[in-house]
Amino acid sequence: MKNTLGTTSIMLALVSVAACSSGQDEGREEQKKHAAAPSVEQHSGDTGDKDKEHAVAHWGYEGAGGPQHWGDLKEEFAFCKTGKKQSPIDISTSAVSKADLPAIEFHYQEAPLSMVNNGHTIQVNYPAGSSIKVGDATYELLQFHFHAPSEHTVDGKPFAMVAHLVHKSAEGNLGVVGVLMKEGNSNPALEPLWKVMPKQSGEKVDSKDITVSASALLPEDRSYYSYSGSLTTPPCSEGVSWMVLKNPVEVSTEQVAALAALFGNNARPVQELHDRTVSAN
Repeated sequence: MKNTLGTTSIMLALVSVAACSSGQDEGREEQKKHAAAPSVEQHSGDTGDKDKEHAVAHWGYEGAGGPQHWGDLKEEFAFCKTGKKQSPIDISTSAVSKADLPAIEFHYQEAPLSMVNNGHTIQVNYPAGSSIKVGDATYELLQFHFHAPSEHTVDGKPFAMVAHLVHKSAEGNLGVVGVLMKEGNSNPALEPLWKVMPKQSGEKVDSKDITVSASALLPEDRSYYSYSGSLTTPPCSEGVSWMVLKNPVEVSTEQVAALAALFGNNARPVQELHDRTVSAN
C-alpha cells in the first residue's frame, strides 16, 4: 500500500511539473508571436501620436493638407512639389501648337453602376471591356470621376465642372480624357448618378438595375488638346497622356451644387507649364 501511494504521488508530481512547463512554453510562444507581429500602429508608422500622424498623412484641398502642402505630407508625394510635368495646366489657346493628332476612337460599353464616394470625389468604376484607341495606343477605361470647378483652365478661365475618364494601357501607361462642363441645361448622363449619389465618405452604390454609359458624357465634336502631364491628386505621378476635349458639355447649376455640397472646391490649382508644348487638332 505504501509503495502504491508513493508511486501515485510521484506520478502526480511529474504531471504537475509537465503541465506547468507546457503552460510556460505556451506563454513564451505567445509572447514571441506578439513581439514578432507588427501592430497596426507599427505598420502605419505611428510613433505614439496617432492623431498627429493621421493629420500629417491626410491630403485634401484646404488647410494643412491642401495642394500647396501635398509634396511635404509623404515621401511618395514628392512629385507634387518637385515635378516639372504636373497637371492641371492653363491651356493658352494662342500658344497651342496645331498638330495632326490622331482622332480618339471611343469604344465604351454600357455597364452596371458601381459608384463610390472616396472622400475626395464621386468615382464611377468601370468593368473591363471599354477602351479608347489613340493612334497605335489602346487604353482600357478604369473609372471616371468629377471635379468642381474644372481643374484645367482655358485662357485663364475654369469651367463649372469636369469629368476625368481615366484609362490604362497594357504597358501600364495612363491616358486621361477630360470633359469640360459649362453651366447650362441639366446633364442627362449625370441625372441617374446624382439621384443615388453616395453622401458619406467610403459609401458605395452598386446596382445591376442602373446602367451607366461613359459615352453619354462626351460631346459630339471630340477634337482635343494634348500634352504630357501628371495625376492631379497625390502621388502626382508623371507620364500621364492628357487629352482635354475642346468642346464642353452642359451641366446644370443644381448638379454642380450637389457635388460641391459634398466636397467643396476639389480642384487642384493650375501648375507651371515649364518647357512643355500643348498640341491640338
